[in-house]
Amino acid sequence: MNRVYNFSAGPSMLPVEVLEKAKADMLCYKNSGQSVMEMSHRSKDYEPIIQEAEALLREIMQIPDNYKVMFIQGGASTQFAMIPMNLKKSGKADYVITGMWAKKAAQEASKFLEVNKVASSEDKTFNYIPTLDKSTFNPNADYFHITTNNTIYGTRFAEIPDVGNVPLIADMSSNILSEVYDVSQFGLIYAGAQKNMGPAGVTIAIMREDLIGDAIEGTPTMLQYKTHAENDSMYNTPPTYTIYVCKLVFEWIKNLGGVAAIQKMNEEKAGILYDYLDRSKMFSATVEGASRSLMNIPFVTGNEDLDKAFVKEAQAAGFINLKGHRSVGGMRASIYNAMPKEGVVALVEFMKKFEADN
Repeated sequence: MNRVYNFSAGPSMLPVEVLEKAKADMLCYKNSGQSVMEMSHRSKDYEPIIQEAEALLREIMQIPDNYKVMFIQGGASTQFAMIPMNLKKSGKADYVITGMWAKKAAQEASKFLEVNKVASSEDKTFNYIPTLDKSTFNPNADYFHITTNNTIYGTRFAEIPDVGNVPLIADMSSNILSEVYDVSQFGLIYAGAQKNMGPAGVTIAIMREDLIGDAIEGTPTMLQYKTHAENDSMYNTPPTYTIYVCKLVFEWIKNLGGVAAIQKMNEEKAGILYDYLDRSKMFSATVEGASRSLMNIPFVTGNEDLDKAFVKEAQAAGFINLKGHRSVGGMRASIYNAMPKEGVVALVEFMKKFEADN
């Protein structure tokens, strides 16, 4: 069976090498006589897996020693509530609204504290990253929240804002491990695994230790970062197999030369598609300038019928999940780490043919 080029925004494609390794280990992991999916999370066979996963992530992201790495369930959406429940002190927080997920994060936080929306790009359907004015920042905020990459709208923070001594919180669900970040700039980084790290089922939280342990009264045990940090992500049964596949992905990234090498590949892939979109007389990108994402690239023809025809013909040709989000329309190519350069080149060639034929 020939594999298709999967441009899904998530769950997304995984590296073929990772899938092949998982396949080889499926019935029997090393000499354990069992699949990873069958192991007790507290067994001598499984514990090295989660420990190695954390060690590899620390290595490839250069995570400082004073940060805890936690494997948590519930997706990034659960983090929207966990963050204010664990970080509330003055009862105020700053949010930059750059897309649907940033908007939902702010809405959830507003149930627990006062949200100051320091900037928003909703006026233009979130097709740009707004310029931030430091005078709008609250220097006494409990934290400052951004979404580094916006999956639906195809925008990304090209520069991380300087928020002084206020803890900077970042939802990196759709671009973690795609480019180099200085982890020490952040109080907390969180990300769902299903785009750049592994299958759906685990969310990784990377949190500065001094921010852990002061949840508001009544916070459920499972929604306290302290619970996960003190128990090495083993307070309850973690998503064991998802963590195992994440470990394989981290190994794959390390073997390719680390995140810096991955970033160069991603810049090259995105450049190929953006260059064509900027030259095309039929297709055009919906995001301009420095706000453009390396991971999610929305584009349109300007004609809904033509968009539908393109998506249909592309799927028949082996390019799947290119339909854009309903709030943007058109198409969207999500080109996460696992998407090979060959897939982007093939898509551009198909787009050229479609343009010539129509």
